[in-house]
Amino acid sequence: MFKKILATMAMLFAVASFAAVDVNKGTAADLDGIKGVGPAMSKRILDARKEGEFKDWPDFMQRIKGVKEKKAEKLSAEGLTVNGQVFGGQASAPAAAKAAKPVKATAADAKPAKP
Repeated sequence: MFKKILATMAMLFAVASFAAVDVNKGTAADLDGIKGVGPAMSKRILDARKEGEFKDWPDFMQRIKGVKEKKAEKLSAEGLTVNGQVFGGQASAPAAAKAAKPVKATAADAKPAKP
């Protein structure tokens, strides 16, 4: 019986220790609890948050010095969220949209094929 209680408490502690922290709601202590976020970064986050909440991950990465796509992936994996959303590589979406532009037709493409 004691082992079951101990196991249940350990499991609850493990779940509680991995609770997601939203950058728009977390305190300095909450943010510092995320692996990869130190006191300097949590201060930058809190200072930037005073100007307005972060809309999404690209907004967060633009406003917080030192956070690019790779760092955002790591922070998200550690439990950091922006408006409840985990990082999903959204920063590369505009680049993908640019790459998907239609290619201009050349003169060789306009010629009909000979029968």
